Amino acid sequence: MNEGTDWDYLLPLLGEALGDTAYMVGIALAVAAVVGLALGIGLFVTRRGGLRGNRVVFTTENALINLVRPIPFVIFVTAIAPVTIALGGSRIGREAAILPMAVMASVAFARLVEQTLVALDPGVVEAARAMGASRWRIVWSVLVPEALGPLILAFTFLVVAVIDMSAVVGIVGAGGLGDFAIRHGYQRFNWEVAWVTVGLIVVLVQVVQLLGNVLARKALRR
Repeated sequence: MNEGTDWDYLLPLLGEALGDTAYMVGIALAVAAVVGLALGIGLFVTRRGGLRGNRVVFTTENALINLVRPIPFVIFVTAIAPVTIALGGSRIGREAAILPMAVMASVAFARLVEQTLVALDPGVVEAARAMGASRWRIVWSVLVPEALGPLILAFTFLVVAVIDMSAVVGIVGAGGLGDFAIRHGYQRFNWEVAWVTVGLIVVLVQVVQLLGNVLARKALRR
């Protein structure tokens, strides 16, 4: 390592940055898991020919998701600042970063859930209908269990995406690994710090992907 790098000083800061990232990513994912799943199921059941087809609901929800998804996250963070201030009283800090992360993650997961459910064999739903199952019973007892493996993989993809988002929110003073790499690595021309941080993020992503693959494999073998 570079002898000029004061790791005695930087390691505690790196640990704090890792904690900030875990905090923001964890809360954003918890919100996305609930809200995104609900929105995705809503898209599936209200689409034409769905379990509860409703053109108005589907069109409205679909339009809202399509409105948010294309916005680059770094722009979305700044654009949503008035809402962040209204809800949390500040546009700076970890809490201010969680709202845009949670919204973007929920919207992304909703689309992933919808695509996963659409890919299921329609015969599964028809068989459940023929047995007299209610709409909600079909959703929670048939659709979600049948799609569990792909849903786990979709959520794993989302986790990686949210970790990427957390690297951007340093622009609103939220801290995290991305902010640490920029302030203590890039801005000080200390490439050792930058690469150590990148390596840590890569390890985190690899662990998440491995865990997701294992869980999805177990779900698919049931």
